[in-house]
Amino acid sequence: MTCPGRNFVTLKIETDHGVYGIGDATLNGRELAVASYLTDYVIPCLIGRDAHRIEDIWNFLYKGAYWRRGPVTMSAIAAVDTALWDIKGKIADLPVYQLLGGACRDNVMVYGHANGATLEDTIEAALVYQAEGYKAIRLQSGVPGLASTYGVSKDRYFYEPADGNLPTENIWSTEKYLRSVVPLFASARDALGWDVHLLHDAHHRLTPIEAGRLGRDLEPYRPFWLEDATPAENQDAFRLIRQHTTTPLTVGEIFNTIWDARELIQNQLIDYIRATVVHAGGLTHLRRIASFADLYQVRTGCHGATDLSPVCMAAALHFDLTVPNFGVQEYMRHTKETDAVFPHSYTYHRGTMHPGEAPGLGVDIDEALAAKYPYQRAYLPVNRLEDGTMWSW
Repeated sequence: MTCPGRNFVTLKIETDHGVYGIGDATLNGRELAVASYLTDYVIPCLIGRDAHRIEDIWNFLYKGAYWRRGPVTMSAIAAVDTALWDIKGKIADLPVYQLLGGACRDNVMVYGHANGATLEDTIEAALVYQAEGYKAIRLQSGVPGLASTYGVSKDRYFYEPADGNLPTENIWSTEKYLRSVVPLFASARDALGWDVHLLHDAHHRLTPIEAGRLGRDLEPYRPFWLEDATPAENQDAFRLIRQHTTTPLTVGEIFNTIWDARELIQNQLIDYIRATVVHAGGLTHLRRIASFADLYQVRTGCHGATDLSPVCMAAALHFDLTVPNFGVQEYMRHTKETDAVFPHSYTYHRGTMHPGEAPGLGVDIDEALAAKYPYQRAYLPVNRLEDGTMWSW
């Protein structure tokens, strides 16, 4: 456990030959639950096993526990799986992407987060990202009449929503929000032109019919996607959205297994799947999700916020480089303190990233430095409507 500005859970697996691998097990706001799951239940089962048997160990941890799925279980499995791929790459003296079949592209397109308290602030931030070479930019802006809005940070580059020792309570109004999004995209097209992809995250806050209306209203501005338009527990909800808009849809950053996404993908109700390495069972399982999605022309768009450590960012880039149906990779910069704890070989250049050529994942952990940043409890916020009703954050 370490907290160089935010909490991370990292698993280190050592072999009796001295080779080690690391995996990310961070579950934002519930970090200690995964740490306990690993320490009390998973690690005792790993000692003495053959680190090369990645597929067998994955199934042992998934099927053998009987109580399957869920974010805690799958984040723990992902940490083991990622660390084992790191070990295998180091033993083979190859970057992990070579073990996954080699590169399908020269680099990985990433998107940055332009945000601001006002529409004008967001456009100003977007212009900075465009000047830095970003080909895809997410737009999030403050909503007139609301004190706070998801995606709007105090710092232009560094955003950490887990901001309190107890959950911060925010106030939400869908009506006010819906009035603000179309002007934001209209202004962005005027300022940025048509050679940059524009993305937006509704963060599970809309009903299906509200999402359909927003998607339809945004169509003239050709958004790259509308993310997390409505909670996906009811996968049929996306069928209703599809009936009303051709705006591309994406969901899945909180998905844990292929079963969370099966109907959405199979019925082509989404265009991008947002599942990520740490919360969807590691590289082994995420590759299954991507292969299934490829059958239905659904592309990947992995979650990549700062609640994923550089260990997961590295793993995601190896994954992105190898899957034929890659779409885009979210990229939020970590702080200098985090980068120092997790030295890495992946690089950013003009809107793209590459995992590097170091054996394994190409990322490490400075344990002595990590120990200087003890765990600090931090909750994600919660949302209430203006009349006090609990709502999705």
